[in-house]
Amino acid sequence: MINRVFCALAAVLAAGLFSAPAAAQTVESAYTALDLDKCRHTPSKEEEDYGEWRCSGYGGIAVHVSAGDQRSYVSYGRNAKNEPAAKQTLASFNGEGEKIEWRAERGADGKLKPFATIMRWSTTVSSGDAPVRGEMLVVTRLGPGGVCHVGYVDGKANPDANALAQKLADDHARKFRCGADKPIVLGNKGPGFSGPYDR
Repeated sequence: MINRVFCALAAVLAAGLFSAPAAAQTVESAYTALDLDKCRHTPSKEEEDYGEWRCSGYGGIAVHVSAGDQRSYVSYGRNAKNEPAAKQTLASFNGEGEKIEWRAERGADGKLKPFATIMRWSTTVSSGDAPVRGEMLVVTRLGPGGVCHVGYVDGKANPDANALAQKLADDHARKFRCGADKPIVLGNKGPGFSGPYDR
């Protein structure tokens, strides 16, 4: 009798174990510096076109930066120059950040696999007589499936801006459809806020 009860209990426990949902994958952050002085620069002969830079990011992922008309464009990956992000910037005059946060999951090999980046861009928004300086956290999805802006967080209007940008990346980047889905604005918008501008 005792053996039967024990076996029945063991079967119930085993069934519960195998039917339980798998634990959610933990998302981690890795950070790399972005110093254009240390990147390969290709100048442009066009007026107001400052050329482009080829840099190396986390795990050797290519980072492509171009700039012109006081605006920056940042893209990632083997085909970075031809990805949608290479033509995406902010509407206001802006500049790229000096650090890239890579949101990533660990693969079966134990290595981090980035699926999105977060960068804090500087903005200059025209407002009356004096321009307003702002900061925007730009969330960009990584390939495969396209590299493009997922959304934006005002870095000055939100005291928890970094956490909001991470949530935006973790909740939306992997399923975001470049060219089909509209970029998301999360949190408060202050006077230094700038939305997207496509060229």
